[in-house]
Amino acid sequence: MMNEAEKQIMGLISSAGESRAKAFEALQKVRTQEYEVAHELLKEAQSLDVEAHNIQTTIIQQELDPEQDKTEISLLMVHAQDHYMTAQLSRDLIEEMINIFEARDRKEF
Repeated sequence: MMNEAEKQIMGLISSAGESRAKAFEALQKVRTQEYEVAHELLKEAQSLDVEAHNIQTTIIQQELDPEQDKTEISLLMVHAQDHYMTAQLSRDLIEEMINIFEARDRKEF
């Protein structure tokens, strides 16, 4: 059975993973020039990033609270942080790529 810290960490992994998946789904919409759909998917990805960020913030606040048990720095926590950072980077890069392709297709260069 998972303890509360492990549940938080799994929530972080889940939100970050969903965010990354939405960002890559948005990038795939470029092939068919469905830019409005791509931007909506990016908004969903960003919302999921906020969920992940909020979980991360809670974990950090618990770490700083002297009355709270400290979250063990486990391989699972390291994996969660890696997942979250990769999702953020993916979303940011994909958003810029979509903007570039959209401008090119609208001949805004």
